[in-house]
Amino acid sequence: MVMGSLREETEVVVIGSGPGGYVAALRLADLGKEVLLVEERARPGGTCLLEGCIPSKALINAVEIKETALAAAKLGLTFSDVVLDADKLRAWSDSIVDGLSQGIGALLKRRGVELVHGRARLTGSNSLDLEGAEISGIDFDKCIIATGSALNRLPDGIVSSVWSSADALKLPSVPESLLVVGGGYIGLEMGLVYQGLGSQVSVVEFFPRLLMGADFDLVEIMVQQVTKRLTEIMVDSRVLAIKEVDGGGYDVTIEHAGETVSRHYAQVLVAIGRRPNTEDLGLENTGVVVDEHGVIATDAECRTDDANIFAIGDVASGPMLAHKASREGKVAAEVIAGHQASFDNRAIPAVVFTDPEIAWAGLTEREAEQEGTAVNVGRVPLSALGRARTLGRTDGLVKIISDPDTNLVLGIGMVGPMASELIAEGTLAIEMGATLEDLMVTIHPHPTLSEAIMEAAEVAAGTAVHIHRPRQK
Repeated sequence: MVMGSLREETEVVVIGSGPGGYVAALRLADLGKEVLLVEERARPGGTCLLEGCIPSKALINAVEIKETALAAAKLGLTFSDVVLDADKLRAWSDSIVDGLSQGIGALLKRRGVELVHGRARLTGSNSLDLEGAEISGIDFDKCIIATGSALNRLPDGIVSSVWSSADALKLPSVPESLLVVGGGYIGLEMGLVYQGLGSQVSVVEFFPRLLMGADFDLVEIMVQQVTKRLTEIMVDSRVLAIKEVDGGGYDVTIEHAGETVSRHYAQVLVAIGRRPNTEDLGLENTGVVVDEHGVIATDAECRTDDANIFAIGDVASGPMLAHKASREGKVAAEVIAGHQASFDNRAIPAVVFTDPEIAWAGLTEREAEQEGTAVNVGRVPLSALGRARTLGRTDGLVKIISDPDTNLVLGIGMVGPMASELIAEGTLAIEMGATLEDLMVTIHPHPTLSEAIMEAAEVAAGTAVHIHRPRQK
């Protein structure tokens, strides 16, 4: 076949094979639709798999194993020095990504989804052209845009040789010192990875505190722990300039605490957020509406303003999270197949894989305060749990946010070990319209960290057994 010589027709074309796109394609195939999946990269999986969630968690796990080994000394277990083999660690991370990407390819093949590699540009509401593919274009009945997001461009004054988070995940080296520009979840996760691998890590954040999206009480516990590991945390600060030095490293000018300071670092990592991949998609040739931030307007069925085009994941409004994209992918697929479906979820869990982990879902205290919503909050420290004490990890808490009149669970937040695994129970409670009593009477196994959810509900209801309550006069 001559490159780009033919066009194909299909019922549905999905642009992007990330956790939203490939899930949508598989669901469509299961519902009997003919599907073409277009992916610009050589491998399916999207940013999350190839240079995001999965490789970062592989590195985070390696560091956690090291830290656990070192912390075991207080339990009476002493290990010999932990030695890093960067090549083996890199190969381990790459093998995970390769295996999962091949798995996605196998799923697509077994479901009869054709994977086309190329750059897609919409030429109308029912057609697109392809660049770099064996076919020149695709004519379709419906289209799902699932092109994800990209790292924000570097601002003026920052040289291009600094690392992005994608660069850092490739583990090119372990620098003696590292400055992380950006105190969001990506910057903190990667900063703690490199600190665990041997770098002296500093963080600079523009806002007054780290992780502005999370409640302060959760973040504060995490900050107390990571401060012991990081060289310097500069909040309410900004980088003015980064200059690469001939002898190696970077001279960085920072505005901090009302002064302009200069620091030298062996490497700089810039993690200042992401933007939707909606540029150069040919959206101007359709009825799709895009706001000034590049976000595509959609409704609860994931439809855009163009009746034939849907949008999911990072290009649509809402948090840029893989699990949100996957849910939207299923919704869009089912709507296209004629089923009743809508993205009407009450809660989207968010997780920050720092040490300790932070997770939350539903209404936060910060949001309740901003909205003027009255809430009841029940907190339980992990120090009250036997399981947390056996782990030697009492640095954390779980809190339940509820309606003071109905006891309806509105939100949940937690910080501590395995928060990423515990948050789903709270998310389910919010989704099902559970009350405090529902959580309280659900028998939680003992001794586990999950008991904190039950205990927090009891605190919120005023019936706590293990948390002291002042006597009422």
